Amino acid sequence: MYLLKLRNILSTRWGFFSSLVFLFWLKTILVYLIDFHLGVSGFYQYLVLLINPLATTLLLFGSALYIKRTVPAYTVLLLIYIANSVLLLFNVIYYREFTDFMTINVIFGYSSVSDGLSTSSFALLKPQDIIIIADLFLLVLGFTTKVIRVDKHPIATRQAVALTSFSLFFLMFNLTLGEIDRPQLLTRTFDRNYLVKYLGIDAFTFYDGIKTAKNNQVRSEASSIDLNKILSFTQNHYAAPNVKTYGIAKNKNVIIIHLESFQQFLINYRLDGKEVTPFLNSLYNSNSTYSFDNFFNQVGQGKTSDAENMLETSTYGLPQGSLFSALGTDNTFEGAPAILNQDANYSSAVFHGNKGSFWNRDSVYKNLGYQYFFDANYYNTDANNLTEYGLKDKLLFHDSVKYLERLQQPFYAKFITVSNHFPYTLDKQNTDFKAANTGDDSVNNYFVTAHYLDQSVKEFFDYLKKSGLYNNSMIVIYGDHYGISNSRNLKLAPLLGKSSSTWNDFDNAQMQRVPFMIHIPGVTDAGVQHQYGGEIDVLPTILHLLGIDSKKYIQFGTDLLSPQHDQVVAFRNENFVTPDYTVINGTIYDNKTAEEITHPSNELAAKINAESDKVSEELSLSDTLNNKNLLRFYVPQGFTPVNPKKYNYKNDFGEVTKIQNLLGNKSTSLWSKNGNKSTISDYTSDAPELKTTDSNEQNEESASSSMKKAASSSIQSRKDTN
Repeated sequence: MYLLKLRNILSTRWGFFSSLVFLFWLKTILVYLIDFHLGVSGFYQYLVLLINPLATTLLLFGSALYIKRTVPAYTVLLLIYIANSVLLLFNVIYYREFTDFMTINVIFGYSSVSDGLSTSSFALLKPQDIIIIADLFLLVLGFTTKVIRVDKHPIATRQAVALTSFSLFFLMFNLTLGEIDRPQLLTRTFDRNYLVKYLGIDAFTFYDGIKTAKNNQVRSEASSIDLNKILSFTQNHYAAPNVKTYGIAKNKNVIIIHLESFQQFLINYRLDGKEVTPFLNSLYNSNSTYSFDNFFNQVGQGKTSDAENMLETSTYGLPQGSLFSALGTDNTFEGAPAILNQDANYSSAVFHGNKGSFWNRDSVYKNLGYQYFFDANYYNTDANNLTEYGLKDKLLFHDSVKYLERLQQPFYAKFITVSNHFPYTLDKQNTDFKAANTGDDSVNNYFVTAHYLDQSVKEFFDYLKKSGLYNNSMIVIYGDHYGISNSRNLKLAPLLGKSSSTWNDFDNAQMQRVPFMIHIPGVTDAGVQHQYGGEIDVLPTILHLLGIDSKKYIQFGTDLLSPQHDQVVAFRNENFVTPDYTVINGTIYDNKTAEEITHPSNELAAKINAESDKVSEELSLSDTLNNKNLLRFYVPQGFTPVNPKKYNYKNDFGEVTKIQNLLGNKSTSLWSKNGNKSTISDYTSDAPELKTTDSNEQNEESASSSMKKAASSSIQSRKDTN
């Protein structure tokens, strides 16, 4: 009897529509409670949470009710339902990795990220995700068994209009409830948790789309006048170089080693009595290394690409999405490669064993002025040589030697490692470190892949010393962003001597520390530095060590070694940390006691407010600079804007070899300095793949084949043009 009633209800358009609305509401609420950490507390907030999916669901699904014809009406309604379910699932997966929600820039920039992904997204799936898709199978079953029959009677237009009107009214009611509990809700979009908590996923996505479109319009209307405030801020914010360190690395090679997902707590850490990163520890504690123990990552949704952007330009990533993906193809930059080339005749290259399109790098690097980009096309990408995100680290360093040794010195070279990336899996033949035992595989294996990365860096340093590059190089090592997300810190807490029951936002903020080391052979009075800073400060620090004043460039960071260095470290969500205080969503914590300051003095409140205003202004000005592409209007004296058309990255091995041959005796490459012989024999590695799928012979063959492919592509391109 009940089944018959249900069948009769589902076999009407209103009944079917109502069923889909209920099903989507139910699984959205379940996702809110199971997967998203929205900080809901109290009856009022739970009430708002329960109703927030309804308005947008009724509005979206209701659009199909205007369609009179039976098949199109049902088809459109089901497609909207499926699309919304997919958006919900993607947000769940994205949230597990980034503790954030997908913005329009992330959605439309997805292809530039997905090119570099393989199966790692599946590692983020959990059994409970079946609640998001199970109903789709039930609907198919309902139609095939004719429990659900199509209703050929259309919905009256006035009824559809009434539903739309009610949906809009309900949306405004929902917004009002949110504003009551959280004033200025729509102006605080840096905290996307609030928007989802009060308005829901669909409303957040719609609002973000409007804001993105508005930003695009603003960009098209930009002019050079918009630079005035930015120039005023950066010039007043400039920190003069430290006279003791200015130019101490002048004309040295600069080697950047990008430690993927590597956090500061790993340095000097012992797991079960064994050092996780013994070699990096030795560098960190060396008197030849400027090491910073209060250095923070400042990335947003762009993660690694945000870190690279700050490193190369000393401007922040975007509040939403990845600057590389969203704006990098068209933006004008004043990047480190171009500055060093024009000021001190540096050559430049990036070595990365993943696809060049990952994070849109193959376009962005050209705009930054990188002359060469050795991506996966230049390496042996046999499946045995790869991790989820590209070439294993030991192989990346080893296999890059044949390219590195051909670069003209001085060079600026960046190595982007990938093995220490979520989900932190590594084949058994490369693991000799015992995992932790926390109940979370990703946390457990994080120490294993970090140890492997440490071994990789040591092998590379041994090569640098043996080949002769070491003494003429400044090696910069940094962690790009956190490896263990906030949602997993509770599992990590006991290993750090903390209690998961008392772990809070202050602890999460302190975990944003990442290593930053500048190793300069010959320097004997460096050591661990305690000043606060972040990734935004890297470029001016490096430039000053190389004897290049950063003053004429638009940079938001300051030299970490300068007495005038600004120690207020801004996070992308407008939270910030100083040597004395950490400010999270307006809550002030004392760094010494880790306690919340509930009743700050008037003096402290004024100080925090001033610093908060400065952080907001700095982030806003950086966003204005990038969103409006204002650097196209600003050319520092002596600087020539980068022409990206000069670079194509299709035959970089052939290009570096060609330049070396043209220079002859004037060539400064390591190959030339070594009597026109390779230094690959100076590299010692215990990577097991070098005995099987990645032998030296295969490496030389892959390099030669890349030259042949590039030459063939170039010939074909000329034919097509003709």
